Amino acid sequence: MGEALVEIKNLKKYFTMKKRLFSREHSYLQAVDDVDLAIMKGETVGLVGESGCGKTTVGRTILRLYEPTDGEIFFSGENIARISQKDMLPYRKRMQIIFQDPYASLDPRLLVKEIISEGMDKSLTKREVQKKVAFLLSKVGLNSEHANRFPHEFSGGQRQRIGIARALAVEPEFIVCDEPISALDVSIQAQVVNMLEELQDDFGLTYLFIAHDISMVKHISDRIAVMYLGKIVEVAESNELYNRSVHPYTQALLSSVPIPDPVEARQSKRIILQGDVPSPIDIPPGCRFRSRCRYAMEICGKETPVLEEIDPGHFVACYLTKK
Repeated sequence: MGEALVEIKNLKKYFTMKKRLFSREHSYLQAVDDVDLAIMKGETVGLVGESGCGKTTVGRTILRLYEPTDGEIFFSGENIARISQKDMLPYRKRMQIIFQDPYASLDPRLLVKEIISEGMDKSLTKREVQKKVAFLLSKVGLNSEHANRFPHEFSGGQRQRIGIARALAVEPEFIVCDEPISALDVSIQAQVVNMLEELQDDFGLTYLFIAHDISMVKHISDRIAVMYLGKIVEVAESNELYNRSVHPYTQALLSSVPIPDPVEARQSKRIILQGDVPSPIDIPPGCRFRSRCRYAMEICGKETPVLEEIDPGHFVACYLTKK
């Protein structure tokens, strides 16, 4: 495997919550708890899981949009977890994000050319800026005429393309794609994913692709990490995860993927998870998935399983691997 561009070690992000209104007592919402993950140069790592599992928090904490509670964040070998916001400035252009909501992420008061050029090098002339904006618009499937319009004049898919062009404007190396297709029509989703793959080849980009649609993540990702309630429970190459998933939560997610063949679909069995998801504010000891796991054992309620390599490149945090 190549050189890691981004690596997080024991990353934690807790949010402070008041126990009661007007109370001075606090509790902590454990959005991300002891997460380890490495993303190689030129690679796409998919991060999947149910809503509220901490996927977006991981992406935003890597970019220091959220301050980490604990842990290390390495970018090109440099630990950026504790440096000041001023020292973060050189890294801001190297790390960008594509937001989930194309309607809320663009300033409605600015023209498209102003949105895209906002982060560009201030030494560029007006003509150079115009040329670069036109080039970026063409790369995302729009044309130069769109530069003089406002965001409200575009569809959701077009707005997301503008958001992608904005991210590319500062020539980043790493982009967090925070559910970039979840707000789009199904007919547009595949177009945007294919475009992201083309842009990755053209610009030598590295992606963290966050989504809850595991079938779409398989299409674009080299490796997939599965997250549950703040922890990563399984990591493997895309095909390996699909063909030989081990964690019961991963198996349940994969069983929900629609199968286009009606004969095969009738033969497949959907795994319906029972039980309740524990509160991220008051997490019980042991495995966080045990309240919904059909294989739960006594040890699952006592000790938290550690992410361990069961095969080359395939990591699982589950006591089933020790049977």
